[in-house]
Amino acid sequence: MLPGSFDVIGNIAILKFGRDVKKGEKVKVARELMSEHKNITTVVEKSDKIKGRLRNAKTDYLAGKNTKEAFYKENGCVFRFDIDETYFSPRLSNERNEVAKQVKKNESVLVLFAGVGPFSIVIAKMARPKEVYSVELNKKASKYAEKNVLLNKLSNVRVIQGDAKRVCDKLSKEKIKFDRVVMPRPQLKDSFLEEVLKVIKKDGMINYYGFSDSEDEILDTVMDEAKKAKKKIRIIKIKKAGDIGPYRFRWRVDLRVLNH
Repeated sequence: MLPGSFDVIGNIAILKFGRDVKKGEKVKVARELMSEHKNITTVVEKSDKIKGRLRNAKTDYLAGKNTKEAFYKENGCVFRFDIDETYFSPRLSNERNEVAKQVKKNESVLVLFAGVGPFSIVIAKMARPKEVYSVELNKKASKYAEKNVLLNKLSNVRVIQGDAKRVCDKLSKEKIKFDRVVMPRPQLKDSFLEEVLKVIKKDGMINYYGFSDSEDEILDTVMDEAKKAKKKIRIIKIKKAGDIGPYRFRWRVDLRVLNH
């Protein structure tokens, strides 16, 4: 019997079982799933929650082709990545589409926490900006981002492997500034807005993602960071960008920075 819900990332299905389910039953379910969904060529079991700053998960192979590399299509783009070694959320597909539609032609865009490049590549392909800097700490994710840039035949994406704060500090010292900064942050205590506000142009836009049970808490964080940096900002939009737990949400705040 198939589970009530399961995740599919491209060609790979990810199942979740209770502790009392035996391996033989899991394999039987996996094979049944593949027979009903011909696009699925690999089935794995989710064994651990996403952990750490690199947002790595762990899965165990059940059936089909024995690989952890997914091939995924979205918003007219294609991506390859290892589901255990890198983080990727198909649930943010609509967010990537919405943000890309905001980007104007010839904008310079910085994407932090860029992973294997989904925001960077969708923006580059859909909006035709002047340039996209794609910054990611995870070395393996950065390698996949470089491959995905080539896979999508893009020449305006620059992949940078490194810590978001350090990269922003370096860019600030080099006086490199951006029309837009996209921040699909993981659940970290630090907002990273202090560093971002140093590399945003006057009238530049920030697409900031945060996690909270309330809209007010997210807005307070943004306003406090802007005040500390002596930046005048205007909130253009705030929206729920997905549930991540009981009464806890991912939020996106679109804000414009009004001064240098």
